[in-house]
Amino acid sequence: MGRREEGKNLGILRGLLVLVSVCLVGVSEATAFQGGHRNAYATMMYMGTPRDYEFYVATRVMLRSLARLGVDADLVVIASVDVPLRWVQAWEQEDGARVVRVENLNNPYKNQANFDRRFKLTLNKLYAWSLVDYDRVVMLDSDNLFLQKTDELFQCGQFCAVFINPCIFHTGLFVLQPSMKVFKDMLHELEIGRKNPDGADQGFIGGYFPDLLDRPMFHPPLNGTKLEGTYRLPLGYQMDASYYYLKLRWSVPCGPNSVITFPSAPWMKPWYWWSWPVLPLGIQWHEQRRQTLGYSTEIPIVLIQSVFYLGIMAMTRLARPSLSKLCYRRADKSMSLIQTGLKLLTIWSLLAAYIIPFFLIPHTVHPLLGWGLYLLGAFTLSCIAVNAFLLPVSPVLVPWLCVFGVLLVMACPWYPDGIVRSLAVFGYAFVCAPVVWSSFVKIVSCLQVSLEREAFLPRMVEFATPPGFNKLY
Repeated sequence: MGRREEGKNLGILRGLLVLVSVCLVGVSEATAFQGGHRNAYATMMYMGTPRDYEFYVATRVMLRSLARLGVDADLVVIASVDVPLRWVQAWEQEDGARVVRVENLNNPYKNQANFDRRFKLTLNKLYAWSLVDYDRVVMLDSDNLFLQKTDELFQCGQFCAVFINPCIFHTGLFVLQPSMKVFKDMLHELEIGRKNPDGADQGFIGGYFPDLLDRPMFHPPLNGTKLEGTYRLPLGYQMDASYYYLKLRWSVPCGPNSVITFPSAPWMKPWYWWSWPVLPLGIQWHEQRRQTLGYSTEIPIVLIQSVFYLGIMAMTRLARPSLSKLCYRRADKSMSLIQTGLKLLTIWSLLAAYIIPFFLIPHTVHPLLGWGLYLLGAFTLSCIAVNAFLLPVSPVLVPWLCVFGVLLVMACPWYPDGIVRSLAVFGYAFVCAPVVWSSFVKIVSCLQVSLEREAFLPRMVEFATPPGFNKLY
């Protein structure tokens, strides 16, 4: 009986130990998931724009650059429920981020006159106030480029933002204290239709904190304590890239030069390969990507396209006689109409040589690879036109050489400021314009000669001396 009682007690003890271990594992997993930090850097991701993948890549680069800087905070992505699961898994498993799935907030301003459709779901940024697990959250747009760690921002008050516009603060980076009370009040303001000048997150948050311009400038306390209230952040925490292009260097005296933002046209964001050397700072973003995320996704496509272009170039050269016979086949009817059609076909072929490669290159590849592949593609397709229509090589390649030259002019690192750089680019374009035009005229004239020659030679054959004619003499 005593042994049975003892065995029963041991069984209960073992059950308790298992229960405690399960609880401990659950606690440790929850701590690992949240990162164990009191503060967080957060960004958001939603679907429904033509540039979803590009912003996904930009988000990964920003998260990895923050991790590389060794920030003392969790990395959080506020992702709408329609974001692909493989992207969520990449953020969590490869980038070390916590992903919070949310429903898209309804935008009550989507029907107002000045509304931009690409900002329809930016109100999801309000979910940052619901991250009540954290004392402070730095909310970020994915086009921010961090130059150094900015953990001192977590000492700021309940709300802090930067005025890159003299009158309107920019919501690409701001500090907030999460609060369900504030979050629910914001949702209520959305329901009643608070006035919003742009229909997006910036107009709404700007109206919710209307007195920020009159608030004092944030200076982090040396003892590490957190401030209370609202503050303006120095411009060094949101350096507009346009300031750099004027001087080709940073000159922001107020606050540390910590974060670059790119509030430019959507198609000139720094992750697009064509943005550099048009906008010099693009290469700096790609340098951060090279050091963090890499280009393993795009490299196979670049290699395949390169081999494809080289193969086309070789086949075009070998098939030149057949191509030229096809294009200059004699036709007895409507000769002038056919000549006009061939001229138009030639011109469109030359234009396509510079347009088609642009759309085949992966958008987020490194600019050096992107421009190299573009030049290779344009050269290959130009060779097809040269061999098919028997065009002179030099005039056809003049635009190619001009494109290569303008890239060198824009990428030159020795300009004293952005104004001199712009003048140099315009001067180069002014010099190249008549050269390109003269090459175009020469191509058209050579094409006309070829058409007349190919149309005339068959007639010469037709009116040649009949066989046996010389036998009479």
